[in-house]
Amino acid sequence: MRQIQAQGSRFKVQGGRVRIAHHFSNATPDLRTATGFTLIEVLIAMTLLSMMVVLLFASLRICAQSWEQGERKITDVNEVAVVYNFFQRHLSSAIPLWNDFTVRDRVSAANQPGAGGDGMQAGDRHRRDDAETENQDRILSFQGKKQSLQFVSVFPASAGRSGMQLFSIQPQQQDGEQVINVTLTPFLPVTEGEEWRQEEVVLLRRVSDFELAYFGADDTGESRWQDEWLEKEVQPRLVKISIGTENGIFWPEMIIELKAVGVGIEANMGNATESVEDRK
Repeated sequence: MRQIQAQGSRFKVQGGRVRIAHHFSNATPDLRTATGFTLIEVLIAMTLLSMMVVLLFASLRICAQSWEQGERKITDVNEVAVVYNFFQRHLSSAIPLWNDFTVRDRVSAANQPGAGGDGMQAGDRHRRDDAETENQDRILSFQGKKQSLQFVSVFPASAGRSGMQLFSIQPQQQDGEQVINVTLTPFLPVTEGEEWRQEEVVLLRRVSDFELAYFGADDTGESRWQDEWLEKEVQPRLVKISIGTENGIFWPEMIIELKAVGVGIEANMGNATESVEDRK
């Protein structure tokens, strides 16, 4: 009997050991499968991640290029606006004056009352005759060629260079590129011992083409566009400015109407004073 019971106990123990071993042998494959990735899964994940990174950088590049193009377009538009405002502000208010004020000053001084019976001494008469002779050689302040232009305009009192200034505009080579250069010179004579304060400013860079045309009466009295406006007693009515740049930006032709055409010196001085008052 005892032997049979002992055998039954051993059988139960052995049976329990068999069940436990069987349990662990079945659980081991499940744990190994749940905590790892196969090589194919890793490759697929890396491929998807690479595609996402490539698309992200491509989008950022497109955004950067669009931003640069927008900034470049704004800069080009600002250049056109600056150049147009310059000509519209200064060229339209150009004043037709003679280039020599000393002749006019001598005539005015000769006409003042003096010791002579007719209010003029003999020396004054000679000076007046000389002044009248020199008047025949006077040159109008406005002189225009196909690629250069000079005129007199007024800066407001608030500017650093107030008063009438002689503007000289022409293309020049600078740092390996063609620019439109503006030279400013005081038009009125300086006092004795004072130096002319000449200033040069670059109006536009990377210029490939610069042409001017002038609309007014020619020698026959017919009004038409002309390539030059030299040695005339009046200013043209219109000035056409054509500009081309190296970057290929389209520049529309600018046509500037001159306010003063052929009025007298004194009237021009009055117009200049009014223009200065308006700009203050």
